[in-house]
Formats: sequence, C-alpha cells, structure tokens
Amino acid sequence: MKNKAVLTFAIFLSLIILPVAIWPHGSKKQAGTGYAAYRIVAHAMGGIDGHPYTNAFEAFVANYEKGTRLFETDLLLTSDERLVARHEWTQNMSKLLNQWDTLPADKREGVPAYADFMDTPILDIYSAMDWDTVLDLLEHYPDAYIVTDIKKSGSKSIMDEFEMLVDATQKRDPALLNRIIPQIYNRPMLEQLNQIYAFPEVIYTLYESPDSDEQVIDFVEQTGVNITMPVSRANKNFISKLKDAGARVYVHTLNEPDDIGKLYRLGADGFYSDFISEDELEKSGALRRISWGFGG
Repeated sequence: MKNKAVLTFAIFLSLIILPVAIWPHGSKKQAGTGYAAYRIVAHAMGGIDGHPYTNAFEAFVANYEKGTRLFETDLLLTSDERLVARHEWTQNMSKLLNQWDTLPADKREGVPAYADFMDTPILDIYSAMDWDTVLDLLEHYPDAYIVTDIKKSGSKSIMDEFEMLVDATQKRDPALLNRIIPQIYNRPMLEQLNQIYAFPEVIYTLYESPDSDEQVIDFVEQTGVNITMPVSRANKNFISKLKDAGARVYVHTLNEPDDIGKLYRLGADGFYSDFISEDELEKSGALRRISWGFGG
C-alpha cells in the first residue's frame, strides 16, 4: 500500500526532526508520569491547520509537538473489516475532509474498502491511518496515550471491534495496551469489555447516556471508571461528587481557554479539544485566572 510506505518514512523523519522541534520549548511533562499528568485530550487526533476531525497522522505529530500527549481517535471498520481512524462514514464527513470529489463516483457512497480509504488523502495532503499506524505512533512516542472512540460499523458489534483492537495490539506489543484508554458508552459495556481485556483505565462517556447523575456516581464508586461529559452536563455539584467517588472528570469539546478555565474551577480535570494543545493551555494562564460561569 503506497500510503503505508509514506507513513513509515514520515514516522522515521519525525523522529529525527522532533527533538529539534520540541526540546527548545522545554516541555515540563516527562515520559512515565502517566496520562493523569495531562489536561488536554486531542479530539480526533486534534485539529491541524484549522481543520478538525481529520484523525490524520500529521495531526497527531503536529499536536504532539505542541505538548499534547492524550489523543482521542475515532475508529470504524472498512467494508472489508479493517479497523481505521475515521469519525463517520457520511457524505458530510467526506466533503469536510475534501474527499468527496477525490473519490471516483462509484465509490463515494457507503463504506469504502480498506485500500480506497488508505489511498485517499485527507484534505489533499494528510495521511489516513489504520490501527497498525496508531500502534506505530505508540511505539515511537512512548509517552503518548490513545483514547478510543469506537463506533459500530457494518455487521460487527463494538465488542467485535474491541477484540480486533486487542488482538492486533497484543501481537504487536502487549505493553501498549497500558497506554490505550477505551471509552465506553453505557454501564453494561464495562463488563463486556473486561471479558476481552481488563484495561487499566476506562472512560465512561456520557454524551449518549440516559443515566442519572446518581447512577453515574454509583457506577464510579463500584468500578473506578473515569468520566467524560458534554459541557451541557457539567456543573460543580456533579463534578465534585464524581471526584469524591474517585473519578477523573473530563469535559468535551472545548476550544477556548477561558471556557476551559471556568470548568477547571468547577473541578474538571481534563478537556477534549480540537485546537488547544497542552502547551497552549499552559501558556494561556486559563488554569490560573479567577473566572465565573458554568455554575450549577
């Protein structure tokens, strides 16, 4: 696959360039401190050149160079059941990523085959990734973490896709599983996931959850999962009770430092963002300023 060769070369090149690019900035985060040392989760690998949702190789590298170490990636299956980094198989997403006109007319609709997906540039210049490429990144960047957002696609269930992910990772290097943080979408999913692999850290995302605050708090107390929620659900009382129950609490998706500062003062630990990097958040002073809002 021609894009795989390009990605391999790009990883090699980035390893040569990266120390020069980031060492002068003196990142305060050191390898081995764990994912909890970081505040920002780069949504869909983080934005690049003003573009969100790319899940692209270059987006990972660009945001890593800005100090970000937690990367959320969307995962879907291609029509031939290969796990790839993609937010959704829709016409709108293809147009957003400038792929609609690039693809032949007979391949624009539906779920693409693996080869077509990997060989179609994102926004004309960025590289699509499969799960093997994500593992390449984890191997070459030993202080990076992946937060998964696996979506059901085709005839396979989400658990089938997790089995594929775990199997591929164990074959590559079982230790990499310690730097993969799955998101679950409902409470029963945790037990199902643990039957496949007991990940050290799991995040329960509430964006589709019908659970009440009390149900979520009880679940945290019983299982030790962490929580991420939309801004609309974040308030001081709920966040405080979740933290008392032992959870790290994340909020999504925030692209203004002032908004992050307000939620930080309500007790939130971390923030999913398209465009704010770890270094940019630190330099903004948003976590030091007194701010008001998002009360409750």
